Amino acid sequence: MDFVLVHGTTQSPASWDRVAKLLTTAGHRAIAVDLLTPVDLPVEGYAQHVREQYGGGRPVVVAHSGSGVLLPAIAEALDARAMVWVAAYIPDFAGGRSLRDEARDVLEPDWIGVDPAADPAKASEFLFHDCDPETERQALDSLRSFNPAVLATHPAGPAPEIPSTVIVPTRDRTLRPEWLRRAARERLGVTAIEIDSGHCPHLSRPAELAAILTRRA
Repeated sequence: MDFVLVHGTTQSPASWDRVAKLLTTAGHRAIAVDLLTPVDLPVEGYAQHVREQYGGGRPVVVAHSGSGVLLPAIAEALDARAMVWVAAYIPDFAGGRSLRDEARDVLEPDWIGVDPAADPAKASEFLFHDCDPETERQALDSLRSFNPAVLATHPAGPAPEIPSTVIVPTRDRTLRPEWLRRAARERLGVTAIEIDSGHCPHLSRPAELAAILTRRA
């Protein structure tokens, strides 16, 4: 099985290294794509950018954090067999609201306005608080900002007819776990899988996350 791994707004593709290695060892193919481009693109442009990096096949597309905005378009562009939302924003398919419209409901109050890519102490506090020291050092090396305006302003379209798995970290300090559970149920019609981690289980709990991906996707 192919897995296309999509980084979030505060990290590079290197953040997926541990999970990718585990998936490869288990006999799968894992491709961590890079969303960063010289200029900001529309949602469809980022989907095409990912398609160019991946090639062909029917992968499972896994998105983290704010890249949930892009996940439906990427999955449709790749003819994905499944989508996996890892601590990822789930768009308001029925109401058409954007992430900016919903920010106060979705995000933990203390996280709003924080730029972890510019402040390693804040990154450790909000993103990597459950990592051991060695993992935290590697996680800090993966910090990078990806924050095109489209992530905040894109109005959600119809929900894609692609099966979804939602993974909710119970100790997330950025996206509200209770919101993610409710959005999984109300917007995707699925019961979320919970993982005992902070916002980045691909770093702090890579083996557990890889096992969920191979079992449920």
